[in-house]
Amino acid sequence: MTGELLERALIEEATKKSGLIWVKGPGVPARALWHVWHEGAACVVGDGPGEQPLPGLADGAPAEVTVRSKDKGGRLVTWAATVRELPSGSKEWTAAVADLKGKRLNATDGEAMPERWARECRVLRLEPTGGTSPLPDGDLAAAPLPTPVTTRQPMPAGLPRLLAKRKRRS
Repeated sequence: MTGELLERALIEEATKKSGLIWVKGPGVPARALWHVWHEGAACVVGDGPGEQPLPGLADGAPAEVTVRSKDKGGRLVTWAATVRELPSGSKEWTAAVADLKGKRLNATDGEAMPERWARECRVLRLEPTGGTSPLPDGDLAAAPLPTPVTTRQPMPAGLPRLLAKRKRRS
């Protein structure tokens, strides 16, 4: 019993403190997802325009969650989860979205974000189902998954001079 409680505490603390979790669904490679820890589970939002993809994560399906250290980036713990999709507009959905909204960076629609999530996205709870998995031996590095996301273009050559002039005027 004590071992179970310690594993549960490890899962919760590690997941709360990590900015990203790696989630692997059935038949789908692991993918990095931003999340929040809410009432005993990791909650994620995605599958809508401008949001993170959630392939292989279906209601009732199993998933494997790997948590990394926020400061060093190394693997801390891997745990089994059951995926539960929260019905849009439900009490549970509203509470989870309130936490998710505070963690969402660079949203284009600000205060209208929850309404867009209700229309176009899925909010999932990844609920721990058991203990932790042993950490694997060796490196599990893999090539990044293909994504439609791109980085910004290089900074224009004249921009540093413009910024330097602005600082001198102040």
